[in-house]
Amino acid sequence: MHPGPVPVLALGDVLLVTLQGELHDGAAEQLQHDISERIASSATPVNGVVIDISGVEIVDSFLGRVLAEIAASSRLLAARTVLAGMRPAVAITLVEMGLTLPGLGTALNVEKALSLLGPAAAAAPTAHPEEGA
Repeated sequence: MHPGPVPVLALGDVLLVTLQGELHDGAAEQLQHDISERIASSATPVNGVVIDISGVEIVDSFLGRVLAEIAASSRLLAARTVLAGMRPAVAITLVEMGLTLPGLGTALNVEKALSLLGPAAAAAPTAHPEEGA
């Protein structure tokens, strides 16, 4: 049984995608399509895409290629892509495989990724409302 599609959430002018566990090839390709469609069809301009991979233990060459293609297609649609939450073991594996991720920014976590995308993205609502707001 395959898990359902990966949700693509809008936070202000940023799309947030959180990957958990293993992502099958078909789901990765569907995600690439879904992100491009969301950027192109959004009523408000999309400034960036944050892909949180903190829940991913393995990034193989296929997923690495899909992530690079998401970044390339997003860039063509005027949005930047930041990969957030990469585990040290995943980073070491990518380096050992000689896999580069062109066009992808990286950040230690989602908060830093939003900061990289600019003040509007950093001010996007979070899951926890501000105190006194």
